[in-house]
Amino acid sequence: MGHGRLGRLEGMFAFAVWDQAAGRLLLGRDRLGVKPLYWARTPHGVAFGSEPKALFAHPGVDPVVDLASLREAYGLLFSGWPGVWAGVEEIEPGGYLVLDPTGLRTGRYWQLGVAPHEDDPDTTVERVRHLVEQASCSRLEADVPICSLLSGGLDSTVVTAHAAAELRRRSGPDAVLRSYAVDYRDQAQRFTGDVLRTGHDTPFAAEAGAHIGTAHEVTVLDPADLLDLEHRRAVVACRDSPIGVGDMDTSLYLLFGRIREHSTVALSGEAADEVFGGYPWFHAARPREAATFPWLLVTGDDAAVPLHPDLAARMRMPEYRADTYASALAAVPHLDGETPVEHRSRELQHLSLTRWLRQLLHRKDRLSMAHGLEVRVPYCDHRLVEYAFSIPWALHTHDGREKSLLRAVAGKLAPQSVLDRPKNHYPATHDPGYNRGLQQLARTGLDVERVTDIVDVTRIAPLLDAPAEGLDWGHRLRLERVVDLALWLEHHRPDLRL
Repeated sequence: MGHGRLGRLEGMFAFAVWDQAAGRLLLGRDRLGVKPLYWARTPHGVAFGSEPKALFAHPGVDPVVDLASLREAYGLLFSGWPGVWAGVEEIEPGGYLVLDPTGLRTGRYWQLGVAPHEDDPDTTVERVRHLVEQASCSRLEADVPICSLLSGGLDSTVVTAHAAAELRRRSGPDAVLRSYAVDYRDQAQRFTGDVLRTGHDTPFAAEAGAHIGTAHEVTVLDPADLLDLEHRRAVVACRDSPIGVGDMDTSLYLLFGRIREHSTVALSGEAADEVFGGYPWFHAARPREAATFPWLLVTGDDAAVPLHPDLAARMRMPEYRADTYASALAAVPHLDGETPVEHRSRELQHLSLTRWLRQLLHRKDRLSMAHGLEVRVPYCDHRLVEYAFSIPWALHTHDGREKSLLRAVAGKLAPQSVLDRPKNHYPATHDPGYNRGLQQLARTGLDVERVTDIVDVTRIAPLLDAPAEGLDWGHRLRLERVVDLALWLEHHRPDLRL
C-alpha cells in the first residue's frame, strides 16, 4: 500500500504497513488526528507506537526532556502533543511516514482547505444536517455494545439523538441506547459559573436523555475519588505528560472506567466547537483582536505553570510563541476578497481545528483507551469539517449566537432547554474540600526532586494556604499542574537536560 491510497480511507485510524518485498514501512494517520501515532529514530531505523511510552521500551529510544521539548509542552501551542519528549515525533494528522532503502520521508496526504461557498442559507443548513446525521450514524458500526456520552450540551445531544434513532432503525423500536454523564457531589448547590462554565450539566443531560429515550446514567464523584493518588497516578501515566487539567482528567478517567463495565464503544460530541465556532474566543473582542493563540487569553492555562525564572529566561517563551503564531497563520488558507471579520474568523477556526483540537483528542483517546474503551467522534468526519470550514462566518452566526448552524439542524432532536443553552465546558468540581486536598497534594509535590527546578515556588507558595472557598480556577490550575508534574517525574523518571 502506497501513501497515495491513504486519501481513500475514511474515519479514524493509525497504522503501520510493512512491505517485505520492497523493504518499505508506511505509517499513516487519519485526517484530524483522532488516533495517535508516534515515532522516533533509532540507530537502525525507526520505532513507532500509539504512545510515547511504547517507544521507550526500545533500547535505542530514551525518555529525554530538553529545553526545546519542555517549551513545546508548556507553551500550549499544540504543534504536536504531548510534545514534552525530545526526539519523539508525532505523525501529523492527515500525514504519513515512509521508510525504505532510499531513506526516510514524511508528508501530508490531506490538509484543511477552503473553497468558495455557493450554497444558499437553506441549502447550507440541509447539507450540514445531512453530514452530521451521516457522520453520527456511520459510527455505529460495531459488533460490541455501544453507547453515547451525553453531557446535556447541544453537541452531545445531537449525536446521541441520531445514534439512538439509528439503533432503533437497525435493531427494532424497543432498542435503547445507553448514555452516560459525570457529576460531582453537591455540584447543584455549589456550582459557580465562569467564562467556560455557564451552568450545571446534570439536569440538562437528564432532560436530553428523556427526550431522546436513552437509558441514562450519571457517575457521581466526590473529592476523595478525585484526590486519590492511585487514580491520579494512573491518569498521568497514561497521558505521558505533566500537562493536564486535574480533576477534569481524573473524573473523565473514572467515567470511562464506569462506562467500560457495560460498553466497548462510545460516541462523543468532541470537535463541534471547533467545527461550528462554539468557543468564547470566536466571539469575544480581546482574543479576536490579539496577535496570539486565542485560548491563551481565555482558558487560564497561560499562567497555570509559573516557570522558574532562570528556566523561563532560557526558554524565551515570548519569542517562541510569536514565531510559532506567525507560522501557524501562514498555514491558514484564505479566499480572495475576504472581509476582515471573515479573514480573522477563518484563522480562529483553522487554529482551533489544527492545534487546540489535538490536545482534546489526545486526552479523550488516552484516558479512554486506558480502560479499553474506544471513543468515536462524528464531528471529526472530514467531509463535515471541510464543508463547515468553507461556510461564511455570517452563516455560522446567523442567529446571533455561537454554533448557529448546529442549532439550526438540531430541530426536534433536542429539548428546548438544550437548544437555548449557551456553550458549557467540561465540568469541574466546586467542592472546597477538593481544594483543600489539592493544596496538600501540591505542598507534597513541591518536595519531589526536580519540581522546584521547573516551577516558580514563590508564586505557588501563597496558594497553598489561601482560603479553599475562594480559590479561583486559574490559581487552582496552578496547583493541579504542580501535582501532575511531581507524579510525572516520579513515574517516568525522565532524563532532564535543562
